Amino acid sequence: MYVKHLIAASVTTMTLLASTTPALAEWKPDRPINIIVPWSAGGSTDQVTRVVAPLLEQGLGTKIVIVNQPGASGSQGTQAALDAPRDGYTWTANAIANNATYAITGLVENTSINDYEIYLHVANVPVVSVNADAPYKDFGELLEAMKGSDVTVGTAGVNSSGGMALAAIKEQVEGDVGARMVTYDGGNPAVMAAASGEVAVTTQLATEQTEMIRAGKLRALAVLSDKPLVVEGIDPIPPVTNWLPDMPIAADYFGVFIPKGAPQEVYDTVAQVWQDNIMNSEEMMSYASERGAVFAPSFGEQAMEVAMPVVIAEACARVTRGEAVVDPSTIGIDCPAE
Repeated sequence: MYVKHLIAASVTTMTLLASTTPALAEWKPDRPINIIVPWSAGGSTDQVTRVVAPLLEQGLGTKIVIVNQPGASGSQGTQAALDAPRDGYTWTANAIANNATYAITGLVENTSINDYEIYLHVANVPVVSVNADAPYKDFGELLEAMKGSDVTVGTAGVNSSGGMALAAIKEQVEGDVGARMVTYDGGNPAVMAAASGEVAVTTQLATEQTEMIRAGKLRALAVLSDKPLVVEGIDPIPPVTNWLPDMPIAADYFGVFIPKGAPQEVYDTVAQVWQDNIMNSEEMMSYASERGAVFAPSFGEQAMEVAMPVVIAEACARVTRGEAVVDPSTIGIDCPAE
């Protein structure tokens, strides 16, 4: 699903969900809920989770504590959430494709998308940006430089959106690409490294880069989309397909995920709160507009449906790149025949 279709899709999803939301929220939490963000503070997952948490607090009537637990491309915090008691009081937050594909690279064993009830809020897009003093005038010039030299690219790791974006770009370029990925504990440190000149480039998400782009510390060259990205206070960012017209694009959905095993009323209650407090949230819409995300909330079966294209794309890309240690079909993901 391309970025231009996401807003229309979210409206359709809201209409569908109105008829499927539970009529009565029954769970009344009696202590704080922890949401483990498996990345460092300031990154895309951390940012949006800190916007959504107060809205959930209003509906649930209890405190929500954000716990940053970075490490190993987000897998350490994810494992901690899976290992916690399945009582509804420990959630996690991430890009859904990460949680669905950790097992394929062996970062988290014996897990899949089916281990969670999923509640999505925004879709994000990676942006290729360079340090403001870099000599590259556009993405085409950067591509040529990446072919002939060891350009450094800051990301939050191979399993992050930035890492996957860099790998996808390399796949589309003929010949060897000399870009060397330098990994950090989260998107924000990777972006700051590019802004300071520690690395030349970052491919992290737009939501993590907008402040540095507005401040003139980064220069955005391309968005991984087939349409320009328009963000308040920033010149439109051209689509990567201007240079790589055959590059496949899949929306990268983010949300909060509750491991299965808790009483059903936990999930029903959160679904009701999601319907009431998130689906039409002005705060979430404002965040998306200011940060370059797409407001596309959903939950339940609809969330699973919209998430599967990026889950399949990223899982199967692991196989193509030789990064898979587990066959995606063993966790219910069938890759298209080549």
